[in-house]
Amino acid sequence: MNDGQLDVFDRKILTILSQDGRIAVTDLARHVGLSKSPCQVRMKRLQADGYIQGFRAQLDPGKMGLEHVAFVEVRLTDTTETALKAFAAAVLKVPEIEQCHMIAGAFDYLLKVRTRDIIGYRQVLGEKVSALPFVASTSTHVSMESIKDDGF
Repeated sequence: MNDGQLDVFDRKILTILSQDGRIAVTDLARHVGLSKSPCQVRMKRLQADGYIQGFRAQLDPGKMGLEHVAFVEVRLTDTTETALKAFAAAVLKVPEIEQCHMIAGAFDYLLKVRTRDIIGYRQVLGEKVSALPFVASTSTHVSMESIKDDGF
């Protein structure tokens, strides 16, 4: 199924679930204008087709003592496919890296790194980020405040 095959009901289901992944199927069905069984069938299809990748709890980083956010520009020494794959595989093993985006521009990757404080960030930068395969240099931007962080 591609994006062009999503109908109005599918889109409503996805929108509502992105805002409340714990909504009861009966409530979801009522909100989208379907009965329970067809709504369940659509949800299962959307999961099977990869539109819904999973459900998870949205945690409060502040309450967990993880308020420090830094964005790290990473430049690689090599951008061959082998180097990119090695870098990507290594990034997946670093729990402090919340996001990793390949960038078209002056640097190769942008990382979102979450730690307890600047001391913790410095340690992650020195021991983990800088040690990733093919890292030539990094540049850090510390977030002072998150205005919008919806995730999707």
